[in-house]
Amino acid sequence: MNRALSELLTGLPPLLASHIALTLSAVTAGVVIALPLSLAAIRWPKLAYFLLAATTLVQTIPGLALLALMVPLIAATGGLFVGASAFGFTPAVIALSLYALLPILRNAVTGLLGVDDAAVEAARGMGMSPRQLFFDVELPLAAPVIAAGVRTAATWTVGAATLATPVGQRCLGNYIFAGLQTRNFPMVLIGVAAASLLALLLDLGLAGIERGLAARRAGLVLGACAGLVLLLGAGLASAQLSSPKPSAAPAESPATTRATAPPEHHPAVTKVRLGAKTFTEQYILVAVLRRLLEAQGIAVEVAESLGSTVVFDALRHGDIDAYVDYSGTIFANVMKRHAGGSRWQVDADVAAYLGREEHVRDLGTLGFENAYALAVRRETAERLGLQSIADLAGPAASLRIAGDYEFFGRPEWASVRDTYNLHFKSQTSFDPALLYEALLKNESDVVAVFSSDGRIAADNLVVLADPAAALPPYDAILLLGPRVSDDARVVCALSVLRDSIPVELMRQANQSVDRAVDKASPAQAAAWLLQQTKIAPAACRPR
Repeated sequence: MNRALSELLTGLPPLLASHIALTLSAVTAGVVIALPLSLAAIRWPKLAYFLLAATTLVQTIPGLALLALMVPLIAATGGLFVGASAFGFTPAVIALSLYALLPILRNAVTGLLGVDDAAVEAARGMGMSPRQLFFDVELPLAAPVIAAGVRTAATWTVGAATLATPVGQRCLGNYIFAGLQTRNFPMVLIGVAAASLLALLLDLGLAGIERGLAARRAGLVLGACAGLVLLLGAGLASAQLSSPKPSAAPAESPATTRATAPPEHHPAVTKVRLGAKTFTEQYILVAVLRRLLEAQGIAVEVAESLGSTVVFDALRHGDIDAYVDYSGTIFANVMKRHAGGSRWQVDADVAAYLGREEHVRDLGTLGFENAYALAVRRETAERLGLQSIADLAGPAASLRIAGDYEFFGRPEWASVRDTYNLHFKSQTSFDPALLYEALLKNESDVVAVFSSDGRIAADNLVVLADPAAALPPYDAILLLGPRVSDDARVVCALSVLRDSIPVELMRQANQSVDRAVDKASPAQAAAWLLQQTKIAPAACRPR
């Protein structure tokens, strides 16, 4: 347990540093935007109403939704963000800055409007210009109230920043999202505790500034500022101290040679950016990809817990270079096609479409299918005589169905619902980590699962057949982005995965991470999977 905890803590400093940088940037941007707006608002009261209403409206948008909306918005208005990526830091800092605006703007307007009229009139009687009046009288008198708004904004932003993980920004949310998906609750607690501690320390420092401004004690203000600088500096420096030094490339092994040297005229790829979605299997597979690439001396950067749309868009835009997706997801979500055709035909159509329309290379199937399926408790199946989805049509009106947060918005659900004429009593979305718990604790009667999940067998669930083939096949496929699709060393390193992982082993690997006792980490499960499948790193000759 101590060793596992130590391994978890090792990855904390870089995420903490990223979280601090994101929070600091968003709050700073909020202050820079809010102060001029507040000055304009007190000069034109109608503008104040509009600004406060607009910032209040932003607060009504769920944090995760606002962050996700920033991705297509930035992509669509790329000319306004020259050189900025539509993923990661840029959408995260814009969304969080919008969230930080309300408390800062509201307090600034309240503080400036609350300045004693007698003080203002006395300043004017002394001949002060409007600029002198603002900076020498109004702003200093309103400073404690403004500082209180900044304090509130900073605390909010620390918490909201944990939601930046699905748009590709590294932060403490990586611990929370990954921990929830893999049922690693110590990991969740570390992420929550680190975010809470950071918020508390920031609040204490800003409280010192607020009290110092209110009491006109410059020493207290300077001391609190120094404490905040030390806190932020220590957090950012810890990432540098904990960063592992790059390891040398391993020696070649003639016995495992599967590829020849790449053409000399191709530019060498020295670093590959990998992506992963938000469930256990993806964390394991990205660890497999990482091992195979690092065995060739290729540096790897990983962005985990990305949404399906976000990760694909990031790949085709070049923000990540490779990840594992599923043929049915591309078929339905990207190609906008409905169910139909055999597995081989869907795989061929997907590969051809990706290359032709998206300039993405499909390196091939991994050997197993992870399809959406509907599952019920064995007791429910026996009581209602359920063997296929068609059998649900009658009792569906009295049953509750649950899925992950994507399922009911995907075309696959519409296809299943319409094909089998299903009208359930209720439908509920859960985090994927909680779906099985909801079923076992009788919070739902039917759940949309993934066919390679280890918990299907562990929880003795019955997967219902799909006789009308309403759901497309979901072969796991390895996708390469434009930057690495023709790099022979990357292709060589990852080609060993083609048709090499049977679904039984993938289920066991998933279950080893998901089970409550004797848990494996995704990295350990990846090592076990490579060992069981006898996949050896290819000896790709260096350039």
